[in-house]
Amino acid sequence: MEFQEFRNERGRLSLSPKQWIEKVQAIGIKSSSGRYGGTYAHVDIALEFASWVSPEFKLYVIKEYQRLKQSESYQHQIEWNVKRELAKVNYVIHTDAVKAHLIPAELTKKQIGFIYANEADLLNVALFGLTAKEFRLENPD
Repeated sequence: MEFQEFRNERGRLSLSPKQWIEKVQAIGIKSSSGRYGGTYAHVDIALEFASWVSPEFKLYVIKEYQRLKQSESYQHQIEWNVKRELAKVNYVIHTDAVKAHLIPAELTKKQIGFIYANEADLLNVALFGLTAKEFRLENPD
């Protein structure tokens, strides 16, 4: 019922920004008159008001936000692929070094496989912060 006094005879709000600020003790918005006057608001308030005034603007903000999130996702994907390519390029060097320096001749094929797997996990943790098993658990698809 408090808002009834803000309405004109047609039932629409009829307040200036200055009157609104005074009546509701609004914060985050300032209005001044005079040569350099105007109405200034916190960016969140301004965007919400502009979205309310113009559906076209609101759609623009939504589309721009979606584009930004897609761009961030793509950038993250590029970084991940660069790390993956780096690991792939160094794989042969790494496996040759493991074979030459870490594998004793008397081990079985299964034991040799464990050594390679442990070294691969060490690389995965260094590059990605996860072992291969942890990555598979976090990304089942």
